[in-house]
Amino acid sequence: MSTRVLVVEDERSLAKVVASYLQRDGHEADCVFDGLAAVASARRRPPDVIVLDLGLPGLDGIEVCRQVRTFSDCYVIMLTARADEVDKLVGLGVGADDYLTKPFSPRELVARVRAMLRRPRGPGAAEPEPPRVFGDLRVDPQGREVRVAGATVELTRTEFDLLAALTARPRMAFTRRQLIDAVWGADWVGDEHLVDVHIGHLRRKLGDDPAAPRYIRTVRGIGYRMGEG
Repeated sequence: MSTRVLVVEDERSLAKVVASYLQRDGHEADCVFDGLAAVASARRRPPDVIVLDLGLPGLDGIEVCRQVRTFSDCYVIMLTARADEVDKLVGLGVGADDYLTKPFSPRELVARVRAMLRRPRGPGAAEPEPPRVFGDLRVDPQGREVRVAGATVELTRTEFDLLAALTARPRMAFTRRQLIDAVWGADWVGDEHLVDVHIGHLRRKLGDDPAAPRYIRTVRGIGYRMGEG
C-alpha cells in the first residue's frame, strides 16, 4: 500500500515540487497551503507523514503541529526558513520528529521521509519481551507504552524510539550518532544536536531532572545512557 504524505507549504511552487518528488518515490502526496486546511485535511484523511512549514498564514506550523498531535501520531517534518535555534526547538517541542532548514534539497526530504517510514510503527512479530524497569520508570517495548510511578506518559513515536534504544542497552553510553542511526536511520544527515532536543523533551515528560537524573544520564564527552535499573 502507498503511504500518504501531506505537504503543508504556502509557497505553492515549492509545495508542488516537493509533492512531485514524493510521488516519484511511490508516495501519495497531497498539498495544502494554510494551517486551517492542514488540520482539516489531516482529520479527513489521516496521513503517514506531514511535511509542515513553520511560517504559514492563519495557523502557523507550531499550532498546526500542536492540534494534529491531539488526534494523530503521524510523523512530522518541520520546514523553517529561520536559522535561529529557537524556532527549531519550539517546533520540536510540540511533537515534530525532524526538521529541515530552507533552502533544502527535495531529494534529502524524500530520503528523510523514506527513513521515517522504515521505522516500526507498533508491536512487531519479534519474540515477546518483558517490560524494562528503571526504578519508577516502566518501558513496554511490545505495547509501546511508558509509565512513571504507574501513570502513563504520552510520548511521540520518535521520543519512544529514542527511549527504547537507550533502555535496550542500559549499560551502554550512546553517542549522538549511534542514537541517530538507531532511531532516524544510518542515512540521516543533519545537525546531530537534534538528539539533545528530544532528550530534553523526554526528560521533561518523565519528570527527570538533568541536574540529578534518575533515568537518562549525560555521559560527558560522549552522549547518553540509562541510569542504573
